[in-house]
Amino acid sequence: MAIYFDNGSTSFPKAPGVGEAVGELICRGAFNINRGGYAGAYEVAGAVFETRELLTQLFGFDGDCKNAVFTPSVTYALNTVLKGFLRPGDHIVTTSMEHNAVLRPLGQLAKAGVRFDAAQAESDGTLDPERIEALITPATRAVVMTAASNVCGTRLPLAAAAEICTRRGIRFIVDSAQAAGLFPLSMDELHIDALTFTGHKSLLGPQGVGGMILRPDFAQEIEPLISGGTGSMSDSEEVPPFLPDRFEPGTLNLPGIIGLHTALLFLQKTGIDTLREHDLRLTARFLEGAHKLPGVRVVGLPGTEGRAPIVSLDFGERDNAAVSFALDNEHGIMTRCGLHCAPRAHKSLGTFPQGTVRFSFGYGNTEDEVDECLSVLRSMTEK
Repeated sequence: MAIYFDNGSTSFPKAPGVGEAVGELICRGAFNINRGGYAGAYEVAGAVFETRELLTQLFGFDGDCKNAVFTPSVTYALNTVLKGFLRPGDHIVTTSMEHNAVLRPLGQLAKAGVRFDAAQAESDGTLDPERIEALITPATRAVVMTAASNVCGTRLPLAAAAEICTRRGIRFIVDSAQAAGLFPLSMDELHIDALTFTGHKSLLGPQGVGGMILRPDFAQEIEPLISGGTGSMSDSEEVPPFLPDRFEPGTLNLPGIIGLHTALLFLQKTGIDTLREHDLRLTARFLEGAHKLPGVRVVGLPGTEGRAPIVSLDFGERDNAAVSFALDNEHGIMTRCGLHCAPRAHKSLGTFPQGTVRFSFGYGNTEDEVDECLSVLRSMTEK
């Protein structure tokens, strides 16, 4: 029996009906929106518009749903915001728990004259928000941070960071990859200027679709990285100033958006509270057993308080990669081993360069699967 514990990478299974919705669009007519003047194109455009509405509702944004912009991934969205907003001489604050989707663009920008500092997290992934404020300078234009670590699941202090940004008059940019679809994220309540998201993790949609929701005044401060045809203002060679066209040149991933539409309807019907409670119940069950494994370190927080449904284990003297391979090859248990595209986070957690074996739980997992995995881990570690 195969057991999938890599939902932090991408959710599996997807929400019910996602595959069918994608297939139906392709088979019945994947007509381009904003181009065709016929019923099929209008029908697809209506579904895309409704997807924007569902996203702004989910993320507590009371503005125009056209401020929800689609990109191929959360990585593209973060690159668009960071590289389109920051200029030589600017300064930005981030954290030591970030994914390379944040740190690599900032590294590129640093070579062009943008400075950044990372607030140092503790060895369990928690972060004192005062460390963020201590790094702010007169040149600081924004704080960018993840909502939850993709390595250990520790949730970062978004509300405190938002208060700092509001008080200091700087922009607040959030990478919601590991929290969207599980935890309440209200742009209005948290005063988020740009919320970036991916559709294929806990939003339960297909790969290849993500995006960002932008406050209108902030959107005008971001220079588009890519431009081209949008189906609007076709008499002009200038980039459209309005959303979403300003950041959506070319043909969108319409099958991905339609799949995400179905997934968002499932989330709306089921409730993210229900999904979160299920995932964290499994996480608690796994943690209880993992703490008893000899020679194994549970990375991050000891329980589920302040944690997304992600658990990283360091097997000490054993080779983590060998453990992960054996879990899959001998027992059909799929995990992710390594540095998880977040080397600075592993340095903060004390798991660099060996990395960890990551177990991440989703709505399709069961208590029996958790128990089976723990039984296998006990047999491996008690030898």
